[in-house]
Amino acid sequence: MATKIRLKRMGSKKKPFYRVVVADSRAPRDGRFIEEIGFYNPNVEPAAVEINAERAEKWLQEGAKPSDTVKSLFKGKGISK
Repeated sequence: MATKIRLKRMGSKKKPFYRVVVADSRAPRDGRFIEEIGFYNPNVEPAAVEINAERAEKWLQEGAKPSDTVKSLFKGKGISK
């Protein structure tokens, strides 16, 4: 099973916020996920980002691939492979 760390879109129309989730790569964007490890809210200034670094590191160790956006969020929080 190929796992990915990616964003799940939540919120209402024109006011999105995102949950950072670990999901099977074949699952739909807003569908089933394995674990929620944080959130990202671009609507506030500055953008609110909260990520459980311990869980993120665990999933990266297990081979989960972060999406490009999640990779940049991790970089901002100092989480790396």
